[in-house]
Amino acid sequence: MSATVVKYLLEKTKDLSIEETLSFLTNEYKDKVVFSTSFGQEDQVITAIIAKNKIPVSIFTLDTGRLFQETYDVFHRTIKKYKLEIKTYFPDASAVENLLNKKGPNSFYESVENRKECCFIRKVVPLTKALKGNAIWITGLRAEQSENRNDLTVFEYDANFDIIKFNPLLKWTLQEVQQYIDDNNIPQNALHKQGFVSIGCAPCTRAIAEGEDIRAGRWSWESSHKECGLHSPLAPKGGNSED
Repeated sequence: MSATVVKYLLEKTKDLSIEETLSFLTNEYKDKVVFSTSFGQEDQVITAIIAKNKIPVSIFTLDTGRLFQETYDVFHRTIKKYKLEIKTYFPDASAVENLLNKKGPNSFYESVENRKECCFIRKVVPLTKALKGNAIWITGLRAEQSENRNDLTVFEYDANFDIIKFNPLLKWTLQEVQQYIDDNNIPQNALHKQGFVSIGCAPCTRAIAEGEDIRAGRWSWESSHKECGLHSPLAPKGGNSED
């Protein structure tokens, strides 16, 4: 059934612009289209398109409790500029308390397993709550962000969350994203001008040097695939997931 839906959506939208596709989706799946933003450059482009065209998409974000102040700054500037409501989902307080009480505040540096456990609690579980009951999940994924994302399609079924993903900027380059931001005066995280390309939690993100892979700044002490579980197999209780 999911493969049939993906095929249907790819066919119906193959000649449509991003704006037209978003409008089609909100008509086809009324009140069941959501967009998750982390206020990165790609997400800011999508937010601007939604706001400019007054497309009835529900926008949400995940506040892990360990974000950069610069991320909160662009969050605030975005809702003020576009007069949007962006719903915030937090991790379960008792789960975070239990993690810190048992393993301390920096356990994620000690092993990949610990880091993924932290990501699972702070990101995957809240995302599961945010997506529940919806039909379409809009993301800012781009193919060139990592080799894990090269095989993605514009529409795909995510079995972990039982939802269809729409990746409107999948084939965009980083240069195209930045150009759109500049041309449309879109708020962006100040850290992007300091060498931060992919921005997540403050302890887990660093600037990258020229020539480094886009994802090199995420969990830079690891040699894993450097994902957190939002866009790949959902881990069981222990949090051994990759995003």
